Order: sequence, then C-alpha cells, then structure tokens
Amino acid sequence: MSYDSTVRVPTTKASRYLQQLCKHWSHNLAVEFSEQKGAVIFPRNARGADWPGDATLLMQAHDDGLECWLEASAAGQLEALKGAVARHIDRFAFREAPLAFDWRDTLNG
Repeated sequence: MSYDSTVRVPTTKASRYLQQLCKHWSHNLAVEFSEQKGAVIFPRNARGADWPGDATLLMQAHDDGLECWLEASAAGQLEALKGAVARHIDRFAFREAPLAFDWRDTLNG
C-alpha cells in the first residue's frame, strides 16, 4: 500500500526552486534533476525514522507552477514529507512566500 499526494504550487520560478531544492537535498539524499524535472528518494530510516519503505518526491517545473508528487509507505511519512517539502520550497521562495500548497491525497492499495 502506498500513500500519495500531489500539489501544483503557483510560481513563475518553478525551475529555479526545483534546482535549489534538489541541490540542497543532494548533500544527504539520492537526487536526480535537470532544469525541468527532479526526483528525490527519502530512505525509510532517514533521521532515525523507521517507516515501512522509502518515499519518493517527483517534481516537474512548468511556466506557471511547480508540480510535486509524493509517494510514501505510511500516512505519517507522507504528512511529514508534505511539511518538509513546503517548508523547504518556501525557504527558497522567501520573496514570494508563503506559497499555496493545496495537497491532494490518494491511497493506493
């Protein structure tokens, strides 16, 4: 079972924030990115956690926003990562923060 959530964050600086976020997390996490797409793997045991599995963040930059897809192994893991993603993007977008994060959750069995 996986817990998923998607959001499209309105901004004209999506590519910039995607690259900043990926560069930041690449110091501690498995990250792949280009100017338009990014992928981050959060290990199940990151920062002392003990989740059932790893979590994944996929990002796509658009002219009018940054699209993010989170897939987690537990509801608590998903909630924690939604907060972490929002806080980090807002930190990079400090001139226009707080940005709107209207997460849409789905449960996949």
